[in-house]
Amino acid sequence: MPMPLRASHMASIVFGTLLLAMTGAVFAQNYQVTTLATDLDNPWSIAAIDNGAFLITEKSGRLVKLDADGAITTISNTPEVYYASQGGLLEVLPDPAFSANREIYLSFAAGDKSANRTTIVKAVLNGDALTDSETILEVAPDKEGPAHYGGKMAFLPDGTLLVSVGEGFKYREEAQNLDWELGKLLRINTDGSAPADNPFPKEAPRVFSYGHRNPQGLVYDTTAQRILMMEHGPKGGDELNHVVAGKNYGWPAITYGVDYSGAVISPFTEAEGMEQPLNYWVPSIGPSGLAIYRGDLFPEWQGDLLLGSLINQEMRRLKLDGNTVVTDEAIIPEISGRLRDVRVLTDGSIVAITDEGDVFHISQ
Repeated sequence: MPMPLRASHMASIVFGTLLLAMTGAVFAQNYQVTTLATDLDNPWSIAAIDNGAFLITEKSGRLVKLDADGAITTISNTPEVYYASQGGLLEVLPDPAFSANREIYLSFAAGDKSANRTTIVKAVLNGDALTDSETILEVAPDKEGPAHYGGKMAFLPDGTLLVSVGEGFKYREEAQNLDWELGKLLRINTDGSAPADNPFPKEAPRVFSYGHRNPQGLVYDTTAQRILMMEHGPKGGDELNHVVAGKNYGWPAITYGVDYSGAVISPFTEAEGMEQPLNYWVPSIGPSGLAIYRGDLFPEWQGDLLLGSLINQEMRRLKLDGNTVVTDEAIIPEISGRLRDVRVLTDGSIVAITDEGDVFHISQ
């Protein structure tokens, strides 16, 4: 059943046509863009829960619930965050069994300017408050400065939790150092312990992969049974990676980008023992939230990737044929702004949020 439109937030409804090229044919499909909410304070992540409601994080530290009727409620007892530049409250992720246990996971920057870290808290959503909060991850060691936290999360089929961690910008060399958890994709159990089958059980028990810069999109593809992760390059060199346990993704030893000043970071784009991205972008697009389309509303998109582009201020669609990107295009032109997160709902419709504070719903 299509998701009902929120009557109090129908001021911006746009009808359009999707032109989808597939096997040489062109399909025209109507769609509808509805504005669900406006004027949120720099929202970063959106997650659907029950009864047509969403949880939305604001970087300043507020977690809100957007109900099906458009009402916005502030959730109390959220953790204290370090809010500066790229730091703040980041992702909200409901537990796979949320309808039964009401548990959610929050990623955020904790600490202060001189000593801060990517942190994960697990809590119970009890009405309009969080209870039973438990810190299950504090990335080590602490870093200085409010940059490159990562903070994306995704569950694997075995119930373990993936957490992307940026390299803190000024600590880029540590992305290659297994003694530091910066610049890594971590894998933990939901109690915070390290799974025994992680690839570096002695020297880096929580590390799943390394050599990452600032991963801002993370998803597990249940059909292809693989982890896909987007990460920001410097000036150029944004990447889409197929992440495999124990592999080294190269940053900063290899990169397709250069420093913001134009200086060369590395003369190499490939090296033995380091993985190549499935796709990279020069110039950068600023990839943000990542989702896989599974649904009936837009069947031509089945299995495609949907992502936000912060730099181009648009939603993009990537079609993969195995490990090859065969389509990379902007879609839904009615949505503009720094698109921060995108999610596919169970009915096949799509929600997206922008840094400017808007929440959009794409349906038929």
